[in-house]
Amino acid sequence: MTSVAPVRSVELAIGGMTCAACAARVERKLNKLDGVRASVNFATERAIVETDAPPDEDVLLRQVSQAGYTAEVLRREQTRAARGDEARRVWRRLVVALLLGIPAADLSFTLALVPSLRFSGWQAVVLALAAPVLTWSAWPFHRKAAVALRHGSTSMDTLVSAGILAATAWSLYSMFGADTASGADGVWGLLLRPAGSIYLDVAIGVTVFVLAGRLYEARAKRTAGAALRALSELGAKAVSLLDEHGAERRVRTAELRAGDRFVVRPGETIAADGVVLDGACTVDGATMTGESVPREVTLGDTVLGATVALGGRLVVRATHIGADSRIGLLTRLVERAQHDKASAQRLADRISAVFVPTVVALAVLTAAGWALAGSGAPRAFSAGLAVLIIACPCALGLATPTALLVASGRGAQLGIFLKGTAPLDSAREVDTVVFDKTGTVTTGQLTVTGVRSEQYGREEFLRLVGAVETASEHPVAAAITAEARAEAGELPVVEEFTSLSGLGARGSVEGHDVLVGSTRLLQEHDITLPPSFRADVETWEHAGLGVVAAAVDDTTAGLIAVADTLRPSAPAAISALHGLRLRTILLTGDRETTARTVAARAGIDEVIADVLPDGKAAVIDRLKREGRTVAMVGDGVNDAPALAAADLGLAMVTGTDVAAGAADVILVSTDLSVVPRSLRLARATTRTIRGNLWWAFGYNVAALPLAAAGLLNPMVSAAAMALSSLFVVSNSLRLRTFDASGQTTVDQ
Repeated sequence: MTSVAPVRSVELAIGGMTCAACAARVERKLNKLDGVRASVNFATERAIVETDAPPDEDVLLRQVSQAGYTAEVLRREQTRAARGDEARRVWRRLVVALLLGIPAADLSFTLALVPSLRFSGWQAVVLALAAPVLTWSAWPFHRKAAVALRHGSTSMDTLVSAGILAATAWSLYSMFGADTASGADGVWGLLLRPAGSIYLDVAIGVTVFVLAGRLYEARAKRTAGAALRALSELGAKAVSLLDEHGAERRVRTAELRAGDRFVVRPGETIAADGVVLDGACTVDGATMTGESVPREVTLGDTVLGATVALGGRLVVRATHIGADSRIGLLTRLVERAQHDKASAQRLADRISAVFVPTVVALAVLTAAGWALAGSGAPRAFSAGLAVLIIACPCALGLATPTALLVASGRGAQLGIFLKGTAPLDSAREVDTVVFDKTGTVTTGQLTVTGVRSEQYGREEFLRLVGAVETASEHPVAAAITAEARAEAGELPVVEEFTSLSGLGARGSVEGHDVLVGSTRLLQEHDITLPPSFRADVETWEHAGLGVVAAAVDDTTAGLIAVADTLRPSAPAAISALHGLRLRTILLTGDRETTARTVAARAGIDEVIADVLPDGKAAVIDRLKREGRTVAMVGDGVNDAPALAAADLGLAMVTGTDVAAGAADVILVSTDLSVVPRSLRLARATTRTIRGNLWWAFGYNVAALPLAAAGLLNPMVSAAAMALSSLFVVSNSLRLRTFDASGQTTVDQ
């Protein structure tokens, strides 16, 4: 029997990529190495490299360097800092381009159209303003184009750099080498022949617009690791470790080892997955398991790291720590799902892989053809430059950022925040919407839904029980106290209060001994539930409600049912999704009886319950394998892997930072109507982006033959390019008319 060698993996941070073609180039280079399987993610600037043998990191880094890019073994803190630095660098270059470029472009265009306004030394003034823009601000384009050229390839930067340099070169010729004094032919003559015109405004415009797009992209990449950062910060930072003699010492959680014993006090976060050795406590596990009602744990029960002890002291033996714990598993699931999802190449980059070299070749052939035809160098250069400028990707660079910016602004007004462009295509195809329960379909806040007492009236019963619960910090106690105050007003003072860890509480109220807690608590105090009460307990528990029993003076006094509150907007939102012919599913870690009760009230037809966090991601993956395009709506840490694995992740803003980081869309409003609204907005944004891209490329396809035929002066090409950009911007601005019902001009 042969053994299978374990697969090793290393993650690299890749620098210098500007489009998906760059990522593909790095991936091909790495995959040429024997025994290496690499996947490069342009959006997060990462490469995951798997090898059959321990990886030689130096070889991997050298291979990436030979492709023309930088690489280092991933260290997240350094990578995040680098992304922040990149955004700041682009911002500085853009500010300089705007401050100097706008007056330079205005002056250039004005003096080109009206030669009579030219003054002595005007060339020096225009160049002084434009030079920092065309050199320092545009330097990243020139450098990356040179790197690509050195390795025998092209990218979008090649076309950007070539357009800037060509327009600058022709401007210098026009200002210093041509007869710039005559404007006798007027504006039409200026536009239809090369002499007497300058095009610095073209070079400046390309620089400004593309830098703006790069700034947006850099900022998006900087936030790509938000979910992982939030996950890493979620667990306990320190833990009270017990030695073999029972003495406590406070240490960093990183020092905890499997098998160690540690103490958890009320209000503390449990440091690792483990088994309870001593004590009893109520644990709030909503962030990890999705359970709406805190769970009682005692000797022998298991607990999860990153959950919170609400009352009582526990001694726990650590069974899984660090990367082996449940929270560590969540981190890996989110990281892998984000990588897989973001690796899809964007349409513009896929087309540019062929578009860029084609345009460059066409510009060269156009210039050569006119020169061979005997038209002279100025005419040949003008035609070639017109081809290069008419194809310059100004509109292409604006197509996505402008639509996303307008949609983001409109979405914010409607309670929707779009985090990026990658998931937008998925929104068009979504056919299944999966909801988490606690904190999403429900509010996550417990309320009293039923009261039963034979010995007392409702108000008097709640008054006695509520008085005891005022001294408790348990979420169930808070719900009962709120209901009691609403019914009876001011509550009496409780005396001799005792918290019974994990089970309930006891106290003296107006001379009565009141015991409040689980039915098990009453049984342990030899207090028997009457048969009619036992029937109510079974009915309520079957309906998914939490049951609190109370005894007054050692006699059963009554029962209280508590439940998570359904969001008022849930039924209408689910109905709207069904109106869009979408399938809805409730996916929760809570009990099936509770889940089905909530689903029935909300109008959700399908229920998948008792699912742990990693199981949620597995359910999403199963649905996708069945051919479904899945949107996931959630709010907790336990939802993060599923949000990241879904084609479209939507997180409630009231939830955790982890969920928000893993999602593609943040729902700022707690009104669930934002879910169908966000899908409509995402689809409208996708349609707008696709329309912009088709226009940008269609315009080039139509205009390139005219430029190559010599029918367009570079100035006309620049004007046409500007009009193309104007169309893209105006088309994107139509998203401002998107209204809450989804009946918008972009939908028509």
